Amino acid sequence: MIQSAQVASKFTLFTHHAKTFPDLVTALRNSMLRAGVFKNEKTAEEQVVQVLNFDIHLVKDFRGRRYIERVTECIPLEEKNEYTYDHRKEKTLEGKFDKFIDNATIYFSKSTNKEIYKYVNIMEYHDGSYILTNPISEHNIREMRNNMDDNDVTEFDKFLERNWGIKMKKYGDSDDVADNGEIIKEEKQTSKRGRKPKITQ
Repeated sequence: MIQSAQVASKFTLFTHHAKTFPDLVTALRNSMLRAGVFKNEKTAEEQVVQVLNFDIHLVKDFRGRRYIERVTECIPLEEKNEYTYDHRKEKTLEGKFDKFIDNATIYFSKSTNKEIYKYVNIMEYHDGSYILTNPISEHNIREMRNNMDDNDVTEFDKFLERNWGIKMKKYGDSDDVADNGEIIKEEKQTSKRGRKPKITQ
């Protein structure tokens, strides 16, 4: 499933029974390790989080009602090269040593920090209503817009601006295409108003 989602696939849908998002990532990572696809935990986990864009978590309460409890977005964390070569500019041995320690600190931080993704709830169910909690990431906004027709893009842009104060800047008189657009964020408090969900028996 992970491999098919990585190659020549617009999107992949699958079901799972993990209770939390980290549990989902761990379960898929362990499945890949057991299957022998990967031997390194970090590499396997990186492949998993590259595929998991959104998790729609359903629950069944004690009355037997099923509903969506939350929609969670997975955001892979990019590893940046933060090393410097400033030691070459230092004229004293003490200055060069300080720069070496700075780079060594960065190296060991990267080696011991196992966090390769973060996750945020986009929407949550509270007291009979769905509430938008965090905005969708810029990357997924662009990807979603690239796969919409003109009418859907227009409505999606209105939704983004209305709920999160996110505007898509247009260039010239041409159509607003995601690849050519710039996302402008404005501070806006998320509305606590929601709509009643449809709960099936």
